[in-house]
Amino acid sequence: MTSPNTIFADGILEASVNHGVARLTLAQQGPDGKPVPAGQLILPLAQLPHFANGVLGLIKQIEGRMKEAQANAPAAPSAEPDLGAVPGAFRFG
Repeated sequence: MTSPNTIFADGILEASVNHGVARLTLAQQGPDGKPVPAGQLILPLAQLPHFANGVLGLIKQIEGRMKEAQANAPAAPSAEPDLGAVPGAFRFG
């Protein structure tokens, strides 16, 4: 087995399906703030629903942990920055 490549992506720049293969061009924010290609994820179309369900499961876990952290947060203001005010920012206890 080859070693996995790590790609940081902010989003998806383009997606297409050809001949039973889904191709997702991943994007990173470039220096000018515009998205630039970061790599390509290629999946057999039959596996795309399983992949999407895995990502959705991860999102549900993150949302659950965020709700739990908010419920356990102290009512008094703290000196720490409000990470809820930063889109996409979260942390686990």
